[in-house]
Amino acid sequence: MPAELRFSRSDSGRPALEPSVAELSLATARWCARRGWPVHPLAAGRKTPVANCGDCRARPHPPTDCPCIPAGRWCHGFHSATLDQDRIQQWWGSNPKFGIGVSCGRAGLVVIDIDAHPVQPPTRDRILPGIPIADHIDLTGLANGFHTLAVLAALRGTPSPAEDESTLRVRTPSGGLHVWYRVGDGRRWQSSVGSGSGRALAWQVDIRAHGSYIIAPGTATRHGVYTPLGDVREPAALPLWLAQELERTGHLPAPNIPAPRPVPPRARQAVLAAGGGREQHVLAAVLAPVEDCAQVPEGAGFSDTLNRAAYTLGGLVAAGRLLREEAEEALRHTAVAVRPGQERRIGQIIRSGLTAGLNRPLHDNGRRQ
Repeated sequence: MPAELRFSRSDSGRPALEPSVAELSLATARWCARRGWPVHPLAAGRKTPVANCGDCRARPHPPTDCPCIPAGRWCHGFHSATLDQDRIQQWWGSNPKFGIGVSCGRAGLVVIDIDAHPVQPPTRDRILPGIPIADHIDLTGLANGFHTLAVLAALRGTPSPAEDESTLRVRTPSGGLHVWYRVGDGRRWQSSVGSGSGRALAWQVDIRAHGSYIIAPGTATRHGVYTPLGDVREPAALPLWLAQELERTGHLPAPNIPAPRPVPPRARQAVLAAGGGREQHVLAAVLAPVEDCAQVPEGAGFSDTLNRAAYTLGGLVAAGRLLREEAEEALRHTAVAVRPGQERRIGQIIRSGLTAGLNRPLHDNGRRQ
């Protein structure tokens, strides 16, 4: 059953002897790993990774500096994803209610994440990023990502990926759809989840690739099961036209950014000389919420969190408690470790937050002038 991710059924149409939750979760995780898709645990009934251990929560740090991952623990979400069948047995065998996340980048996957949220459509310039929609075009009835993706596909003279029966497609409990593709040319496509609307493929259409994870088909949450459609269970190659659209909408790293590359050491070490032990604790406290965003790659309010940290450090710089160069370096190293491949946006957020904070010095009493 897990090999095909479907229940066997009796002649009455009812499920025959359904496997236990433990059998389902463990078998699904093994099924993914056999296909070369590194897996990591999701919190029971939820879409988010299992929380870090107590030590990692008490002393936040980048995933590359964490001793838990090489020791076989699941801290830091998709950064801990594994293909090791013994580790998978240990994780899901002991925690059968865990869901299954797949690390998209390491699996070589690009997943089109189509949403169907009942919200008011945005202005015309945000329907299809980079493609103007004239005022005379009637958008009546356009209500979700299925519609915007269909419009984009029609403009390119091709069927919508939502209708692509040649690849793995997974219906989400909220009525959306995940369309799975594999990368065949080695390009490091970047996720748009959590990066703001500027990198989305279309309104209510995001991309899950490097820097994100996808929920495995068959995973059950409190809202329902991620259910594969049709009979295809393998991702097809990413279509050329979609690759061209991803490149157009900024889903590749900037040309001057080598990828992949090792993440720098813990950013706090960059400012050891910036004011003694007390200021180091202040710096660590300011950076901790940014580092915590690594635990929840799906959104996590990363932009706002980084902006607040930059604003606070700007106030410390203005008050003479830190050097600006050291504050910028600490912010940049921490943010890049959390959201690799987003250096341009990170730089913009840091500059904006620091500039605002420099106008409001933050003194020892915690008050700004």
